[in-house]
Order: sequence, then structure tokens, then C-alpha cells
Amino acid sequence: MAKILVVDDDPEVSSLLQLTLENMGHTIRICDNGRNVVDVLKEFKPDVMILDVMLPGIDGYSITTSLADDAELSKIPIVVLSALEPSKGLFAKFNQVSSFLTKPFNIDELIDAVKNALEKKLE
Repeated sequence: MAKILVVDDDPEVSSLLQLTLENMGHTIRICDNGRNVVDVLKEFKPDVMILDVMLPGIDGYSITTSLADDAELSKIPIVVLSALEPSKGLFAKFNQVSSFLTKPFNIDELIDAVKNALEKKLE
């Protein structure tokens, strides 16, 4: 199946995502802060990244902005998770953001978002 990077500083959210996605057969890597994301992306080479907006170090918007300028990393679809519904508009301009889910999220919506992101990667 797919390799998915989960970037979230909340251990409960990360554990829920990891359990759910591993049960679907995916390989999961957790990154709990914004500072290490680019290094982990280059080393792990995920098919999809699930990205929280509010992170220690560097926020999700800044990460997405920097990835958009990287030829290799700009191809990785991103599912954004945020408790801040108003931040949804900020991410609309990024082609690689395939979904924006508001916390608390519905697990079925997350599964659909990941499936859609994987289909986007195949295109």
C-alpha cells in the first residue's frame, strides 16, 4: 500500500491516525514538529502527508509554502488537519493540498481524504 507521513504534535491524534491507516495496510511515519518535516520527507518519501497546521517549530502553512518551491517535494499530496477552520482559505492556493479537514475530524472523512490524495498522486 502507501507510505504516509503524519505530522501532528498531539500524540492522541497521531496514534489514532497511525492505527487507522496501518489497519488499511499503509506504512506510517510520525513527525511531531515542523522543524524535521523536510528531512523526514526526503528520507521517507511518502505518497501522502497528513499535516497539522499548529506545530512547534514551523507551522503547517510555512511548511506547505516551502514544499511548493521544491521540485521533488511539491508532488506529495497533502491532507491538512486543523482546529482552525478559518485557515482553510490559506491552503486553497496550493495544488498539492488535496483536502482540508477540521479537528475534531470524522475518521471516514479522513479515510476518504487519504484515498483521494493517493489518487491525485497517481495522476
